[in-house]
Amino acid sequence: MNDPKCSRRRILSNKTYLYLTEFFSGMSLMAVELGASRLMAPYFSSSQIVWTIIIGTIMIAMALGNIFGGRWADKDPNPDKLYRRIIIAACWIALIPVLGKYVILGISGLLIFTVSHNLLVIAAFITCIVIFVFPLFLLGTVTPSLVKYTMDSLEDNGRIVGKLNASNTIGSIIGTFVPTFVSIPAVGTSITFLIFGGILLALSIIYFTSPFGDGSRIRPGKAMIIGCVIFLLSVILGHSNSFAFWESDIIVEDESIYNYIKVTEDDKNVTLSTNVLFGVQSIYPKEGELTGMYYDYAMAAPYMAGLHEKDQLDVLILGMGTGTYATQCLKFYDNMNFEGVEIDEKIADLATEYFALPESVKVTKYDGRAYLNAVNEKYDIIMVDAYQDISIPFQMATVEFFNMVRDHLKDDGVMLVNMNMRSTEEGNINQYLSDTISSVFSEVYTVDVPYNTNRELFASNDPKVMEHFAANVSLEQNKTLADLMTKVSSNLSLYSPGNRVMTDDKAPVELLSMRAIDELVAEELAYYQDILHEEGIKGLMDRFL
Repeated sequence: MNDPKCSRRRILSNKTYLYLTEFFSGMSLMAVELGASRLMAPYFSSSQIVWTIIIGTIMIAMALGNIFGGRWADKDPNPDKLYRRIIIAACWIALIPVLGKYVILGISGLLIFTVSHNLLVIAAFITCIVIFVFPLFLLGTVTPSLVKYTMDSLEDNGRIVGKLNASNTIGSIIGTFVPTFVSIPAVGTSITFLIFGGILLALSIIYFTSPFGDGSRIRPGKAMIIGCVIFLLSVILGHSNSFAFWESDIIVEDESIYNYIKVTEDDKNVTLSTNVLFGVQSIYPKEGELTGMYYDYAMAAPYMAGLHEKDQLDVLILGMGTGTYATQCLKFYDNMNFEGVEIDEKIADLATEYFALPESVKVTKYDGRAYLNAVNEKYDIIMVDAYQDISIPFQMATVEFFNMVRDHLKDDGVMLVNMNMRSTEEGNINQYLSDTISSVFSEVYTVDVPYNTNRELFASNDPKVMEHFAANVSLEQNKTLADLMTKVSSNLSLYSPGNRVMTDDKAPVELLSMRAIDELVAEELAYYQDILHEEGIKGLMDRFL
């Protein structure tokens, strides 16, 4: 080390602190990466595509950091400059909870009126670049700089590099597990960013306040003072976990290992959403008997399974959510026995408190496919309702999965699938799902739910399934339900299958889902985009003001 002042820092005398720096920088980098996915998921989903964007941009940032970190270390091997960069990275990370949500909405708002295709992909990519590339670029400079500071001779260069890489790797491992299983579920994404930003800031403060070899101490520099002020402001302003900060009717806003969770309540409904900007996963209507959503059309399944001909229908729901379908059916029928499977424990726990699910309904907190693997029971109806927004678990969309569902149905049983992104594009996600299901079931019918994007699919290997449907509807004495089923019947279509079959080996659900949401967004925004193109910003503002 050429700088005499730096060489006199006692804290660097045995290089242990440099290894600790490598450890904590690796830990913080992985924590920020996982935090990035949680910050973006409520707006862009947590699909594999979004994860690809996050990982790709972070790898670019790290590569650039490695290149420039090595150059800067060769040009001026002064550890003070490295720790100043760490202070800047710490402050940037701490500011993410304060400004990140506004940046995401600002970028999305600008792109909504200017981009016609791949809106979510482009918005997610630009968001990643703006929010996360710079601090992780700075952390990327740590390793090449530390190699320069720790290496005394070429004789021990292999051992030194090995120790540094081991320190970084161990830190990265801890930084992977702690946010996922500890900090995010316990205190949320915002405070997780603050925790790891604080760790990096503390690391630099300890370095800069450490004594020199002669016992003298350095006075706090401007970078350290500014960094502490920014961090304190971030703690005060950025500790809120609210993603939908503009909404006033939120009664629960939380994060689990799997989802962002938002429960809202107004005079008419209690609703659950796992996305800030779109989509309703569950609803409890305070007034009226029907939900006005796809759950109503899904009630055709009990009639197909012999509702009024059997003493009891056994129903399994994969993707129970907060139990809207079970609650809905139990309002009207007294011969249905429900069992639910929900992977997200926090969502399942909301069911009885906010959505009136009877405590007698058994809910297993487990993955739907894994649950089918573990049980031998057979059911009259199996409802697959695990597709939320654009996040479709591929393992529950393949021919192998639907074979498992078939094996757990009684001979005249019915599978019900809620497909929530209706599309007119040839080769869309619903066609792939329907073709895959048709390779397993001989009778496949679909019906589009009016006034929203849902399509309900009913599948069975009973050739008389539609005869059962008609016969049981004719026995229905509740006029509201009879009229509803007449409407469903008039819109049911026998599906004509193609050969788009998804397997465990090949199931491109992410790309297909992204195309579908792209089409839906384009349809919704076409009106406003036309105004912008014809009348400019003034015309657009006149419509809103």
